[in-house]
Amino acid sequence: MYRPLPTSATQSGSPSESGGETVVTLDQVPCWSDAEFRLSIDAENSGYPNSYFPDPLAAASSGGGESGVNGMVSRFPVDQEINSKIYLWRGNPWNLEVDAVVNSTNENMDEAHSSPGLHVAAGPGLAEECATLGGCRTGMAKVTNAYDLPARRVIHTVGPKYAVKYHTAAENALSHCYRSCLELLIENGLHSIAMGCIYTESKNYPREPAAHVAIRTVRRFLEKQKDKVTAVVFCTTTSYDTEIYKRLLPLYFPRDKQEEEVAISKLPADVGDENGETTIDERKIRIKPLPKVKKSVPRSSQSPMDVPVSEVGLVRRNSSYLDSYLDPTFMSLIKDPDQRRKEQWEKTAQAQNGFNFAKMLGYGDIGGPPLSAAEEYSLHSRYLSKANSLNLSEIAEMKIVYRGGVDSEGRPVMVVVGAHFLLRCLDLERFVFYVVKEFEPLMHKPFSIVYFHSAASLQMQPDLGWMRKLQQILGRKLQRNLHAIYVLHPTFGLKAAIFALQLFVDGVVWKKVVYVDRLLQLFKYVPREQLTIPDFVFQHDLEVNGGKGLMVDPRTKYVYQRP
Repeated sequence: MYRPLPTSATQSGSPSESGGETVVTLDQVPCWSDAEFRLSIDAENSGYPNSYFPDPLAAASSGGGESGVNGMVSRFPVDQEINSKIYLWRGNPWNLEVDAVVNSTNENMDEAHSSPGLHVAAGPGLAEECATLGGCRTGMAKVTNAYDLPARRVIHTVGPKYAVKYHTAAENALSHCYRSCLELLIENGLHSIAMGCIYTESKNYPREPAAHVAIRTVRRFLEKQKDKVTAVVFCTTTSYDTEIYKRLLPLYFPRDKQEEEVAISKLPADVGDENGETTIDERKIRIKPLPKVKKSVPRSSQSPMDVPVSEVGLVRRNSSYLDSYLDPTFMSLIKDPDQRRKEQWEKTAQAQNGFNFAKMLGYGDIGGPPLSAAEEYSLHSRYLSKANSLNLSEIAEMKIVYRGGVDSEGRPVMVVVGAHFLLRCLDLERFVFYVVKEFEPLMHKPFSIVYFHSAASLQMQPDLGWMRKLQQILGRKLQRNLHAIYVLHPTFGLKAAIFALQLFVDGVVWKKVVYVDRLLQLFKYVPREQLTIPDFVFQHDLEVNGGKGLMVDPRTKYVYQRP
């Protein structure tokens, strides 16, 4: 059924790609320790765009990037022996000639919910054997024969459904999927395994967080069982997944000291326990060790043997020698988690009440404490996952937000047209999904925004509360990588609104606003040929700036004033 793949097809420094009925051997797949997947490390931009967070991907503030180089110990040090067992390959895992391949399936292990194409390649025997196994629980794994596949076995596992509310449970279930597959590999006397991404779009698991869980679980497993595993191949079927793994593998499998130092500052604050599972502080047993006691214990003047049996317990309870064993802080607990949550809710309510005057001024609800990095990331992941599943073509047709070219320094530009936004009936929630989807490719590196306020209404729509929510969803990458917001034809009302944004929402982002009164002034920052400008913007520029020194735009034939 299969034909060998020519060796020259995979001898490159990038993940291989296969199609059709092919058999690929391990020596045709680039090994992680040898492949030229080197990333250029940008000191200013941290070199890892779209990091699952530079947001939760950033370690705690006490262990920031600088201290990571000055004394912090790497949680995943360089280990060339482990690196030599890691492979990254673009293609279906069942095309690989390995001991076992992983199939992501559902609890019934039926063909319709398995990895696409696996059952077709393996033949009908695989489905028949799966039907006899009685299903499989989430987070667990079962093994079958591989039938027509070049592999010896197929390991089936069931990934979890994802919800932000149960983020920790989903992480641990996904981690258990990968660990269960590796444990079955060893139990069956096998040594090499090809693992695809154990998540599906239907289960809504964010792809990059899932990759973090997968990679760190494999790393922790190999630290204990590296003598029993010869190869672990991470298989990706899309360029998006491939780029994620290329960016995250150096964090957990650094190949040199430079990558190890970068990983110290880029790894999440929580990289799990010794098995890669997420740790939950609230479930830890908080018992302090016994204090040191004196070797010589004073004996009681009266032997317990001389005391009546009915009073022995009383003597033992009152014995002074036990005081040397006791510590007032022994078995002390930290503050009750429920009490801490209650106090946090009370602080939130107080903060919201403190901003009621903003509502009275028409600015909307801008109260509440700021979100943590992890909370921002979870919020962004949920919106991005939902946005990718929606058809937002009606929002795109409105031309409220669209991609421009690049500014004078080569940074990508996003164009926002205020009149289109304010003059149309718009579903704000769907518009948020569209904005998150459109901004996602831009925010990982420095970029600029051009806002045409020409002919827009003076009334603030939406209010500052909505703007604050949108900024929280976009996360800290917006704050870090936004270079400037060029506002064309600003009005007094708009300037007042932006001042309120600086004051109440974010003084970092909104202080990057650059007011531009004329089009030709804007062209100093963003070249004319890089922008698609609505016709009415030229007309508004002419009306606002008078009729002296007119010139005609070569594309639209509209005239506008020379500076």
